[in-house]
Amino acid sequence: MHREIWRDGLHSSSERPVPEETPVAVVYDGSTYAVMMATPEDLEDFAIGFSLTEGVVRSAADIKSVDLVRSHNGVELRMWLAHSDSRRLSERRRHIAGPTGCGLCGIESLAESVRPAEIVGEGRKFTPRQIMVAMQSILPLQKLNIETRAVHAAAFWQSSCGVVALREDVGRHNALDKLAGALSRDGVAANDGIVVLTSRVSVEMVQKTSMIGASVIVSVSAPTALAVRVADHAGITLAAIARADGFEVFTRGDRISSDHLADVDLPDTSHRNL
Repeated sequence: MHREIWRDGLHSSSERPVPEETPVAVVYDGSTYAVMMATPEDLEDFAIGFSLTEGVVRSAADIKSVDLVRSHNGVELRMWLAHSDSRRLSERRRHIAGPTGCGLCGIESLAESVRPAEIVGEGRKFTPRQIMVAMQSILPLQKLNIETRAVHAAAFWQSSCGVVALREDVGRHNALDKLAGALSRDGVAANDGIVVLTSRVSVEMVQKTSMIGASVIVSVSAPTALAVRVADHAGITLAAIARADGFEVFTRGDRISSDHLADVDLPDTSHRNL
């Protein structure tokens, strides 16, 4: 996209890549459930992940088919469910369009907005070194953000193989939903690794992570107080403000231990198709 530049008192112009955002309608059995603004990439992952983290389905197998229908107005993600519950869908349906990555658009009750997170399993322990490696590993893999400096990322890291999947979007909730869909489609056991985020940790980011089944969240940014309380209740280890010099742990610090501390090399991800 063409832009004019004014810096240090000088004027110039050039082209700059910018991310797309487009209306994406989530449709179940012919009825629109939500309309979100999202980056129009990895939309099948988004359809499945959104369905999982919203509690519409329990697994990707509950979705019989996903069709992406594009038009000049946006994209429809048309899904047909194996076991449709029209009444439950109607109760949770969002009737208004949400801005980019909106997490609570259209929710009509306070109770719905702070619904309890799923209790996660025990998971496994990680060393401080592994936490730092997980955070650093995603930086070179954020291809869209490297180009545009305008999108969020959500990734899943395992000690045995590094970054398993990474998804990007203009909306942080959307990026996490896309990650949830990718992990479900590939049958990845989320309780065996770390969800890595480049965004603020809000309560719905914790709720979505709990639906994925991951027991550890690491983020470059800070959490909200409600997110900390919900993570603690769900049994999730929440580490945040992860920088080059370390990080801060807000809940379930017992999963992060310096015992048996081992050197962990950054994995070679240059060849990996994420």
